[in-house]
Amino acid sequence: MNTRTTRDLLDSRQKRLYFFQNLLLVATADGYLDEQEGDFLLQVGDQLELTPEDVAPLIENLRLLTFIIPETGIERTFELQTLVMMMMEDGKVDEREYALCLEYATRIGYGRAFLDDLIQKFATLT
Repeated sequence: MNTRTTRDLLDSRQKRLYFFQNLLLVATADGYLDEQEGDFLLQVGDQLELTPEDVAPLIENLRLLTFIIPETGIERTFELQTLVMMMMEDGKVDEREYALCLEYATRIGYGRAFLDDLIQKFATLT
């Protein structure tokens, strides 16, 4: 994740929290947060300059959370890319994580083909 781009796009604390919330939803969709996913969340949280106090309410209310869709197209696409990275962090594509990424992609105007293409592109990078 490019820190400079992240800071440019997520220029408010609220945007950073929403971004992290969406990542957290995908990371925990399979009911399990493995070490790679946890490490990725910690890395992103550090880059977003979020504290444990910032994210504690998200974790405490995880079952009540839903996706928060960013306002601009570039933020939406950047976030979808990061959600896919999170989904693939543990080396597999869990169907529940995939379903959430597909929901997000659909809500921002993309479909299954776009999501599958994005997954394929990230798979070839690893």
